[in-house]
Amino acid sequence: MSFSSAVKNEICRLETGCKACLLAELAAVIAISGTIRLINDRDLSIRIVTENAAFARRVFSIIKKVYNIYPEVIIRKCNKLKKHVLYTLVIPSSMGAKRVLEDVKITFEKKDGNEKAVYNLDLKGFLKKPCCKKSYLRGAFLAGGSISDPEKTYHLEITCHSMDLAVKVRDFINRYHLNAKVIKRKANFVAYIKEGENIVDFLNIIGAHSSLLELENVRILKEMRNNVNRIVNCETANLEKTVNASLRQIENIRYIKEKIGFDSLPKNLKEIAEVRLNNEDANLKEMGEMLVPPLGKSGVNHRLRKLDKIAENLRSRKGDNK
Repeated sequence: MSFSSAVKNEICRLETGCKACLLAELAAVIAISGTIRLINDRDLSIRIVTENAAFARRVFSIIKKVYNIYPEVIIRKCNKLKKHVLYTLVIPSSMGAKRVLEDVKITFEKKDGNEKAVYNLDLKGFLKKPCCKKSYLRGAFLAGGSISDPEKTYHLEITCHSMDLAVKVRDFINRYHLNAKVIKRKANFVAYIKEGENIVDFLNIIGAHSSLLELENVRILKEMRNNVNRIVNCETANLEKTVNASLRQIENIRYIKEKIGFDSLPKNLKEIAEVRLNNEDANLKEMGEMLVPPLGKSGVNHRLRKLDKIAENLRSRKGDNK
């Protein structure tokens, strides 16, 4: 089972709330995944199609609880791809489809022979309580949402059939400061969230707490792995830098010894040159502790740089580019 399906199955098991919350959830479901048909220029029907059996049961229960009606259920196999089972819930005109549309603030018009559903995009008066707002987002995710496997990437989206609806869903999500955005994808419009932390907050809002914990565990493990990788890379880079510096210093000191000898060097440089040659693997701190009196890392580095400069001058003066 995909992570997206697990999230939907979890929230489908949530207890249905008050009538206002149920209506808010149903409003999002119909707006995003519902199809409204006008029959004989008078009768309306609402159709909701899904491949998720748990989602179909939840919508059926909501309609039954709010309106005390039993929507028609059609089950058939889809011949495309993997032959998924499709569940279609139908509320015909005889069961009060018009009343349902009025309650969820959707009107249906027919102009110039074209049928068009007009959705209420001003939800302020419709969703007054915080619980109703959360229910609306829950319905929106169940109807058109998906979430990627957090092991691979962080991406949550809700697919809508119109730009206006996608923008409204985005703005509604952003009331919780989740930085949602909208993009057009083929014939659809998608409201999406990319940041892992914001996706966690969204799952908390819609009540998917078990999935939230699973996502948080994945985020923590990924962050730990990234931190370990950064530390290892940093230490590797520092070690490589230290080794290269040591090899360069030893080469320069040997060159100085061969060309002019250590006796021509000042006492402090002669001392550090001998310590470097006799302790090729020692770091600056260790070499400083070997000197009498001991010297700090910056002092050791200063003397070694002087030796490097002497070697460079010798090569330049004698035309030795070795």
